[in-house]
Amino acid sequence: MGPVLAGVLQLLALMAALALAYKPLGTYMAKVYTSDKHLRVEKWIYKGIGADPDTEMRWPAYLRGVLAFSLAGVLFLYVLQRLQGVLPGSLGFASIDPDQAFNTAASFVSNTNWQSYSGEQAMGHVVQTAGLAVQNFVSAAVGMAVAVALVRGFAGSRTGELGNFWSDLVRGVVRLLVPIAVVGALVLVACGVIQNFSGIHEVGQFMGGTQEWNGGAVASQEAIKELGTNGGGYFNANSSHPFENPTPFTNLFEIFLILLIPFSITRTFGIMVGSVRQGYAILASMATIWVGFVALMMWTEFAHHGPAFQAAGGAYEGKEVRFGVGASSIFAVSTTLTSTGAVDSFHSSFTGLGGGIAMLGMMLGEIAPGGVGSGLYGMLIMAIIAVFIAGLMVGRTPEYLGKKIGSREIKLAACYILITPALVLVFTACAMALPTPANSMTNSGAHGFSEILYAYTSGANNNGSAFAGLNADTQWFNTTIGLAMLLGRFVPMVFVLALAGSLAEQKPVPVTAGTLRTDKPLYTGLLVGTIIIITGLTYFPALALGPLAEGLA
Repeated sequence: MGPVLAGVLQLLALMAALALAYKPLGTYMAKVYTSDKHLRVEKWIYKGIGADPDTEMRWPAYLRGVLAFSLAGVLFLYVLQRLQGVLPGSLGFASIDPDQAFNTAASFVSNTNWQSYSGEQAMGHVVQTAGLAVQNFVSAAVGMAVAVALVRGFAGSRTGELGNFWSDLVRGVVRLLVPIAVVGALVLVACGVIQNFSGIHEVGQFMGGTQEWNGGAVASQEAIKELGTNGGGYFNANSSHPFENPTPFTNLFEIFLILLIPFSITRTFGIMVGSVRQGYAILASMATIWVGFVALMMWTEFAHHGPAFQAAGGAYEGKEVRFGVGASSIFAVSTTLTSTGAVDSFHSSFTGLGGGIAMLGMMLGEIAPGGVGSGLYGMLIMAIIAVFIAGLMVGRTPEYLGKKIGSREIKLAACYILITPALVLVFTACAMALPTPANSMTNSGAHGFSEILYAYTSGANNNGSAFAGLNADTQWFNTTIGLAMLLGRFVPMVFVLALAGSLAEQKPVPVTAGTLRTDKPLYTGLLVGTIIIITGLTYFPALALGPLAEGLA
């Protein structure tokens, strides 16, 4: 079997598995977020945190809950890292420096999981499990809660109420993320991923010296890192490390976990707004972009330009032989089109155009299918923009799901789509203009510029993957990327929840003969085109200086 055919077959198998899980999981998630009953363990949690899960919240109260909980998470994780040197199970590692502790706390709380450190050489068992792994669960649940709040805004009528943040947060963790993560961890352990609290061992001889390995609760963290579209690896090599991802099956299974909730939540959306067809329309838009990007990535990485590529059968540098070019391409696209950031290959070694495709996937806003929760609300923002454009073309007041899109709604949507590009481009320009940050680049020219552009694109879009040619463990990058991650996560949430509140206050308008059918292929095409055009116009000059210049050289 040739490598191209193997890659295509893996893609088809992955799509079949996602299709089988789509209906039952999407329906179950709708029941989770619409149920009026609380499990006993949930009641214990509510009592412990002093929350009333039955109190309906308007958008300012919901936002205060999101920000207060996330701020507490940042502070706790920062202090935990600063105290690592005196904690048990630290494996002898020292406490984390202030700038890196801030960067890591901001990273994991914002669901980014950007890492400017080597996990096996910096973090002990307590920080990994009680700090980082816990944030993998709750940061994903926060994103899902915000997405559900926006859906309730579309479904509500003259109430302004969006549900209860604490209830949505706890249910997302207890009823959804924990059960699936447990099953995922068991599958990974059965396939060879390690799960222990072993210390550091010296093994064999390596380049004239001994090599050190340390164990850890890897399978449990690996499962939620993929399921919650987090991405932070227990080891520096991330999902290319054999302790995290030992076989081609585990590689495909981890991609499946990455895409499982972001695709399935479109059915949840359809059920909650009372039209499953609307969910299918959003799903079709996501799937079209994802499949298109996978096809482009495979084409660029299999293209035989030069004798090295011809001899190897593709761009094999920086890719694991046990996965191959096809599976690595699927993983790279899936991780950058979601907010996962996990990698099973070295993105800096991709072809110039291949690296550009990975970068463009993040620049789209990670909405195809996007992160857990964040992908859905990002796509719904773009759906509002597409409806507004259609309304301008035909001279009608734009409507989406029975709600009028007026000046307030379009201003909030416009602010949402502008904040992340502003963070990426301003921070990149500052890093290139100042003398010190450029010293962190491994490469010069277009590829060196791509390293910095990729870093801020990854941080501001809460992805977390890296070109890995950039030394980001400096005070400048730890601080600025940390700020980009926090602002890129929580400022857009302000606009999303304000928009949800505005929509929930409206009375639905009846469907007429002139209403744009947003559940038809025509609208799906308009939505995909709107996403590509807006992103292209925003980022094309920066892409032309980096990956396009390198790829066309």
